[in-house]
Order: sequence, then C-alpha cells, then structure tokens
Amino acid sequence: MIIIKVLTIVGARPQFIKAAPVSRELRKENKEILVHTGQHYDDNMSAVFFDELNIPKPDYNLGVGSASHGKQTANMLVSIEELLLDEEPDWVIVYGDTNSTIAGSLAASKLHIPIMHIEAGLRSYNKKMPEEVNRILTDNISTILSCPTKTAVRNLVDEGFNNVYKNGKLLEDEDGKKLEFNTNKPLVINTGDVMYDAVLYNKKLAENKSDILNELNLKSANYYLATVHRAENTDNKNNLKNIFNKFIELPKKVVLPIHPRTKNKLKKYKLEYLLDNKNIRIIDPVGYLDMISLVSNADKVLTDSGGVQKEAFMLGTPCITLRDETEWVETIELGRNVLAGLGAEDLNINNQFKEIDKNKLPYGNGSASEKIVDLLTLL
Repeated sequence: MIIIKVLTIVGARPQFIKAAPVSRELRKENKEILVHTGQHYDDNMSAVFFDELNIPKPDYNLGVGSASHGKQTANMLVSIEELLLDEEPDWVIVYGDTNSTIAGSLAASKLHIPIMHIEAGLRSYNKKMPEEVNRILTDNISTILSCPTKTAVRNLVDEGFNNVYKNGKLLEDEDGKKLEFNTNKPLVINTGDVMYDAVLYNKKLAENKSDILNELNLKSANYYLATVHRAENTDNKNNLKNIFNKFIELPKKVVLPIHPRTKNKLKKYKLEYLLDNKNIRIIDPVGYLDMISLVSNADKVLTDSGGVQKEAFMLGTPCITLRDETEWVETIELGRNVLAGLGAEDLNINNQFKEIDKNKLPYGNGSASEKIVDLLTLL
C-alpha cells in the first residue's frame, strides 16, 4: 500500500548525494517520482552519481543544460509545471540552493502542492550569490523547512519565521507521532543533515571500492585536495589567477578535479598556462566514492564549495574555504575550517585546526532521512 506520492527534483551533484539516503527511505513504503532537471549534464557530473549511490534512474530528465540563470530557470519551470499537473504528487521535495531548487518550488507553490525544502535556513548573507537568492525564496514558499542544524533554525527565526518545532531542538526518533501545525505558516524543524547520512553510508563503500589513490599514485596526507567552481572566483579573472598562483606555491601537490565551469573560464581568460606546472594535478571530475576517498586522505581541503566544506568536516579533514563567508558556520566555530577569502587572498596553509569534539557534532545523528520521511507521512 502506497502511503504518499512524492516528486523529488534534483539537478546538480550535491543534490544527487543528498537525495540518495532520502530516496532509499521513501521507496520502502511510498512512491517517489525522481526528476533530473539536467542542470548538470556532463556524464561525470551526473549519471555516475546515480550509478554509484544506487539511486534509481530518473523517471524524467528535462535536459535543460547550460544557459543564463533566467533562461535556465524558466525552462525548468515550464517543464516541471507540466510534470506536476500530470503526476499530481502529494509532496514535492527540493534540495539546497540551485536553479533546480527555485524552479521546482515555484512550480509547486503556484499549483498549491506542499513543498519540503531539505537543507533550509542556510545563509551566507551575500545576495550577490545566486544560491543565496534561491534559498531565501525557496524557504519563503515551502511548507516544511527541514533544517540541518540549530544555526539554520536560528537564521530563519531571525527572519521572522515563528512556527518552530521545539525551539530548534533536533527531531528525535521517538517523536514519530502525528504533528499538527498551521499549514499557512512554514514549519521550521531541525531534522539533522541528510549529507551526514550519505557520508556515513558511503564512507564504508569508498573504503572497499575506491582505488583512486592508487590510480593517481597518491599517498595519504601527502597532497591537498582542491575544488574551485563558485562564480565569485571563476567569473573574476584576478581571483581565478590568484587562486592558481597560490596553489603553485604550496608545499604539497594540489589535486584538482576540475569543474567544467572553471576549465572554460581558464580558457576564456587565457590562463591555461597556470595548469602547466608540477604542483597542480588536474584530473577530471570524479564519482562520489572517489571524492570521499580523496577528501578523507588529503592533508587539507581547499575549496569554495559548501558541500565539500561539510564533507571535509564529517570526514575529519581540515578545510580552508576560498570565500569571504560560509553557510556552514559550525565548521568555523568548531575550529575545523577557516576562511581564506575570494581569490585565496588570505590563504595560509599552516593554519592550526582543533580536534573534533565528538560531543559537539552539529549535524544530527545520521538518521535525518528517516525523520524526513516520517514527517511527510505523519503530517
């Protein structure tokens, strides 16, 4: 017997990872329609994740591809609205802060279909980031705001959201009873972080299945892992140039799975010569299990990605963030992450990092996906 029918919208690498544990839980007793917008269309950036993470192939692939923010979002909006009218789901799930997120939530909201926003409440307080605009708008039209941390709950309270479950206390497993709330106001609830579920599940798989270190002839703790893709870094020639110049000067080799956006920008700015040195090891984008292995075994992680910052924290690897701010303030507060500024302006590879206090893990207990599915079926 199907309890509920859920339409899940994903379109980018971090969303594939977050959707995997939730999909596993959903499909035990419920029907899920998985929609891939095609926002990431390179095979190494999309299809491989469905294969590795044991996510069923998407029921629909919208194939929107690359375009300006307005055009890409508009194309998604049209196609998603048609799917919602055909499928008539009980709930729509959106993840994170991409154009797929805002397009899915707008389409559902206009059709009065309840929305769960997973990874709600994150804020960089930098509206020049398109991701910040997407997450703010999505939070304001969602039915349930599934927050990964107490900080995310606090951000929403500061913005005037007042329908908060137990003052931001982590939803407990024993709370599995029917919840009643005012459906005219978004329910803000700390479910914990589905990314933590994914990391715990896939870390063991990576240990057994990933051979990336041998393939690249790398030794544990003898390299830095870097990722660079944010518009604030890649769309600014000086920032991009400065990052790679800093990488060249580092005392250990920098392994960089290069994002298509970054590769294209280097070519556009005629900076490809920066890659022609022994200290930067450029590789193609890798699958999630290989990425876990690379993060776990790196001496440090250098990144402008929100998801990679958090993965580094969860896997115990110190992180240096190539931005002026981060949504994941807990990683900073707990001494496992530092900000190096856009363009790696303040990069100091010798920063001191604290040991992780096992009693201060901020992302829940690894059962966020179960709690989220319980919520959808109990409301």
